[in-house]
Amino acid sequence: MSVRAAVVAVPSGLPARVATPVPGDPRLARLSLNQRTTARWTLRQAIDGAVAAGLGAIGLWREPVADVGMQVAAAWVSAAGLRVSSLCRGGFFTASDPVARADALASNRAAIEEAAALRAGTLVLVPGGLPPGDRDLAGARARAVDAIAELVPYARERGVRLGIEPMNPIYAADRGVVSTLTQALDIAEQFPPDAVGVIVDTFHLWWEPGVGEQLRRAGERILSYQICDWITPLPADTLLARGMMGDGHIDFAEFTRAVAAAGYRGDVEVEIFNADVWAAPPEQVVATMARRYVELVERYL
Repeated sequence: MSVRAAVVAVPSGLPARVATPVPGDPRLARLSLNQRTTARWTLRQAIDGAVAAGLGAIGLWREPVADVGMQVAAAWVSAAGLRVSSLCRGGFFTASDPVARADALASNRAAIEEAAALRAGTLVLVPGGLPPGDRDLAGARARAVDAIAELVPYARERGVRLGIEPMNPIYAADRGVVSTLTQALDIAEQFPPDAVGVIVDTFHLWWEPGVGEQLRRAGERILSYQICDWITPLPADTLLARGMMGDGHIDFAEFTRAVAAAGYRGDVEVEIFNADVWAAPPEQVVATMARRYVELVERYL
C-alpha cells in the first residue's frame, strides 16, 4: 500500500491536534452534519449520529427524506431537537425544452413545500448545467434567472429562502452554470434579500479572486456556510473531490473570518463528497469533522 493510500484510508489525514469535543460542548452549537458527508447512514442514523455527537443541526437531502416520508422526517428532526440548516436540493432548471422546464419548476415547487414542512428555511439551488448539445452558457444562465423569478413568490408565501449555490467552474458544463460568488450575487440582488440569497461553500469559492470583497457585499444574503477542503490530486470523478477540512489547500481561518465579518451568524454545514470518507465508519467521520471544525473554523466565527 502506498503512503498516500494509507493516508486517505481514514478521513482524518493528519493526527488530531485537539480532543474530540463531547456533547454539550458549546463550540459545537453551530456545527451541522450534511447528510452526504456520512452517505452510508440512513436519515434515522444521521439524526441519531448528529445528536450523539452533540451537533446543533443537520443538513437534509430530499431523497432520504422521501424514503421515510415528509411527516416522519419532520417529526424525527423535531423530536431530536435539531435545526435543519438547509434542504438540498432544488434547481437544475437550465433546460431549454419547454416540457423539461415545466417539470423542473414543478419539482422546485415541491422542494419549497418540503423545506417549509421541515422548517429548513433555506432551499439550496444548484442552477444546472448546459442542456445536451447546447453551448450557449449565457442563455442557460438567463433561464436560471427566469426560473428563480418564477419561484420567488411561491417561496416567499411559504417562508422559504432560495439559496443560489455558485459552483466551481469544473462543474459549469454539467451542474452549475453559475461559477462565482460575484455571478450569484448579481442574480440574487435582482430579488428581495428575504427571498433570495447565496450559499457560500469553501470548496467552490476558495479560489475566487476578490472573494473577501464579495463576501462583504453578500452580507445578509449569505444563507448557508458550507465547508470542506480542496484536495489534490483530484480524483477521476471530480464530484468526489471534496476533502475533510485541513487535508487540503483552503485557508479556513481567513475565509471564515470574512464570512463572520459579513455578519453571518447561522449554522456551519460540513458537506463532503469523497469515496474514502464515505467508506470510513460514519462515527469516525463525525468525530474527525468535529475536531477539525473546532480547530480550524469555530474560533474564527
